[in-house]
Amino acid sequence: MFLIESHNGRARGSRTSFFARIDWTLLLLALPISIAGLVTMQSYGQGSIFFDRQMAWLAIAVALFFFFALLDSSVLKKTNVLVSLFLFFMGLLVLVLVVGHTANGAKSWFSLGGFSVQPSDFVKVILILILAKYFSRRHVAIGQVRHLMISSVYAFIPFTLILLEPDFGVSLIIGLIWLGMALVAGIKKRHLLLLFGIGVVAFFVLWSFVFKPYQKARITTFVSPLSDIHGRGYNAHQAVIAVGSGGFFGKGVGYGTQSRLRFLPEYQTDFIFAAFAEEWGFVGALLLLILYGLLLARILSFALHGETNFESLFAVGIMILFISHILINMGMNIGIMPVTGITLPFISYGGSHLMVEFGSLGILSSMSRRTRHAHPEDLSKEFEGL
Repeated sequence: MFLIESHNGRARGSRTSFFARIDWTLLLLALPISIAGLVTMQSYGQGSIFFDRQMAWLAIAVALFFFFALLDSSVLKKTNVLVSLFLFFMGLLVLVLVVGHTANGAKSWFSLGGFSVQPSDFVKVILILILAKYFSRRHVAIGQVRHLMISSVYAFIPFTLILLEPDFGVSLIIGLIWLGMALVAGIKKRHLLLLFGIGVVAFFVLWSFVFKPYQKARITTFVSPLSDIHGRGYNAHQAVIAVGSGGFFGKGVGYGTQSRLRFLPEYQTDFIFAAFAEEWGFVGALLLLILYGLLLARILSFALHGETNFESLFAVGIMILFISHILINMGMNIGIMPVTGITLPFISYGGSHLMVEFGSLGILSSMSRRTRHAHPEDLSKEFEGL
């Protein structure tokens, strides 16, 4: 499994050095972002608790990066593997509704001693793998509406289960992943209009029968954020103050008053960008965006030069995942997006999303290695199953 077979049956992996088998660019771009999060957590009194735990999660996440980077990524294209993973995590989503730990109004966590695991984070990557497999086999016939509907079922199942937790933010990410990958795969404009109409109807149904009062309040606060700055709009308002108070160069590490004096809630998770921007200012925020931009550019290069459509679509799905998290999280930190509980990739506190993010980069690294050594007869295996 950890060796890549050449066309004449000999293993190339044994003749390739460890360093040559890793895409170090991905790792060296992601690590500084994670370190920025650690520095932000460490700069506050009780934040050291988060710092110590996040250090442990980061070590596990980096180990996962190397594990998947050295793994033969072709195993992730096998139908039985993908179906098994999909069913397993759907089972976890059902189980978490029964015995899960409730946090911030959502029953979406398994509590394991001093740590918690969120299954929905892993579901995002499983969905990307499933959709990459489905669309890569039907890229010629993707214009047929039935393929659009069938692919939507793969997303609808986790979307519904996660919405029942209820976790509107992660459900939104699931929907964006499916929509983005379907668009790249070749959805027709008329189908997009049909999809938009269905979305409008679904929104009104969700508003009337599914959304909890606090979720409705978040949306109404988004439309008019200053209407309730002492209530539902307090968190977003304090985040905007924190970002603005950072100025050009920031207040310095450990001198962010909004976070240090606890005006800014959840500064280690949802609003860590506001805490970071207050300390590092516009310059620090710009450097963070540059690191994200370089990382996304690297992933885009994988999408453009994938061994097969599967690898390209997987890279596209990971791009959509990261971009969605970045835009939504930063948007809610500067008051232009509703507060949905979406984490900032690599920097927010939490082990589940950190493992998923580094693990995804590891898979991309493995896929890029296969691309460099691809042989024509290997490509025919893409169309097996599903």
